[in-house]
Amino acid sequence: MAELIDIPSPGQAFHYGEPGKPLIVIVHDWYGRLPALEPLGEATARNGFRVAIPDLYNGVATVDDETAGSLMDQLNAESALGIIQDLIEKARSEGSTRVGIVGFSMGGWLALGAAQLGLADAVVAYYATLSPAEHDVLPCPVLLQLAEYDDWGPDSDPESFMNRLRDHGTPVSSFTYAGTRHSFANASIPDRVDTRSAALAFARTVTFLERHLSE
Repeated sequence: MAELIDIPSPGQAFHYGEPGKPLIVIVHDWYGRLPALEPLGEATARNGFRVAIPDLYNGVATVDDETAGSLMDQLNAESALGIIQDLIEKARSEGSTRVGIVGFSMGGWLALGAAQLGLADAVVAYYATLSPAEHDVLPCPVLLQLAEYDDWGPDSDPESFMNRLRDHGTPVSSFTYAGTRHSFANASIPDRVDTRSAALAFARTVTFLERHLSE
């Protein structure tokens, strides 16, 4: 496998903010836990949250699409959800009574899956949905952050997904960012990032989390 990047603290989660504050788990995309997630975690914590950013690839990341696809194919989704659940349980033991999960692409898919398990009080998924076969009742508010140009599988497009959420009574909202493509919020991928749209999406994400996780 080519184009791998070694990352700090392999297999461990980065933590930011004060223990006991509402927890935000940030789940990386198929590229892995690239450096841009560190300032994102710090900025999220400055808004009054405890933040955890797990490494689901055990010490490596990439900026290459083909390598990212190989890494994602090797990921065991059940194990990844277990890592997220362990972080949530640890934070709850430290006093965090409310939990949000923010995920990007593959991480958004995992965030939605974790929320379906009842692990979160709010979930934000960037350019991610669940297919009809994967989708069950999702018992917390959902925010979708979407690129204008993206590819979706059959019946996995955002509108179909949001209709299923509404049919189940799940509160859902979405924003689509003009001119953007998949991965527009990943500042470690220079040919994809749209800095202005990423900043606006972050502000909207924080507002959504504050609304639903305030104690």
